[in-house]
Amino acid sequence: MIIKSSTTLRNDYSTISNLAHESGEPIYITKNGDGDVVVMGIEAFEKREQMYKLKLKIAEAELARLNGEPTISVEEARTRLAGKYNVQG
Repeated sequence: MIIKSSTTLRNDYSTISNLAHESGEPIYITKNGDGDVVVMGIEAFEKREQMYKLKLKIAEAELARLNGEPTISVEEARTRLAGKYNVQG
């Protein structure tokens, strides 16, 4: 976890920006010693958003399965995909 003060952000933005891009991790910014905001590079943010959306879709699919909605086997999914994309397998 990377923690920096709001003073560092205000006085040395380029260092914080470079650190965010190089580390690929969020940087926690404190104000008066307490957590205030998080700064991260756009690439890392977009990757997190994609992961969040994927996890949400998986959770929705699992909930549908638990609620008794029809499912297909892995073998049936492979067959359908092979047919759709003309893949020999």
